Amino acid sequence: MLIWGTTWYVIKLQLGPVPETWSVAWRFFIAAGLVAGWLGMRGRLVDLPRGRDLLFVCAQGVMLFCLNYWLFYLISNDLTTGLVAILFSLITVMNIINQRVFFKVPVNGRALIASFIGICGLVLVFYPEFAKVQSSRRLVVAVMLGVLATWFASVGNVISARNSRAGLPVIRTNMIGMFAGAFVMSAIAFASGDAPAIELTPRYLGAMLYLAVFGSVVAFGCYLTLISRIGADKGAYAGVVFPIVALLISTWLEDYHWTFPAVTGVVLVILGNVLVLSKPAKARY
Repeated sequence: MLIWGTTWYVIKLQLGPVPETWSVAWRFFIAAGLVAGWLGMRGRLVDLPRGRDLLFVCAQGVMLFCLNYWLFYLISNDLTTGLVAILFSLITVMNIINQRVFFKVPVNGRALIASFIGICGLVLVFYPEFAKVQSSRRLVVAVMLGVLATWFASVGNVISARNSRAGLPVIRTNMIGMFAGAFVMSAIAFASGDAPAIELTPRYLGAMLYLAVFGSVVAFGCYLTLISRIGADKGAYAGVVFPIVALLISTWLEDYHWTFPAVTGVVLVILGNVLVLSKPAKARY
């Protein structure tokens, strides 16, 4: 969460002349190549998924490392950071619903309540930003794309949990998924008429390497391992936590000023986190 909290700021450094499609594709080509090289040096490029498992791994990659990032890069040009954070926090509820719909996983009531508490906390934190938002057709489209992007990410989370239950190693599935996501993103770029492009500046390349190494290889490795251990419903609460980390970064780099509603919102986020991770008390008779 410390890493993803910083990537919100770093992604802004990539917005510019390079099409969003290629920024996403380069990011995951680099990340996948680094993981493949590391696995190769350790002699672990063996027993890769096949057949039905391979299809699920590729689907995870397209949802998690392609479609959702592409849409979030696009809407970052039209929405404030706070509104993007609120939209992505919906993943907590979506994961609970999608687990039930696709894999018949029982609804976790505590996680659902914690999600609503956390989302309310984020609304309080980012409430001042909503005053800056001007209603328009472009805004409505951006919000709808943000919800769709979050749903793609949620489906990727749920498929990842399925792959873990099937005994597929997280690192190897991430490698294949990142390659799949990068190739599909490249196809979308060509279909959209975006010619391959890259900005040869320290700002862009530095941001690219940080997002590929830390934001993708390290953070996704940790996050999807977390999901494999505690489930997509509980693990998704990270989507509520890392915007708070992003605010701490903003306090340092962008002179963000804390308000009483914002502090109250952070308290609610923490309470939701405690609720989602604590075990229900056993009844005493």
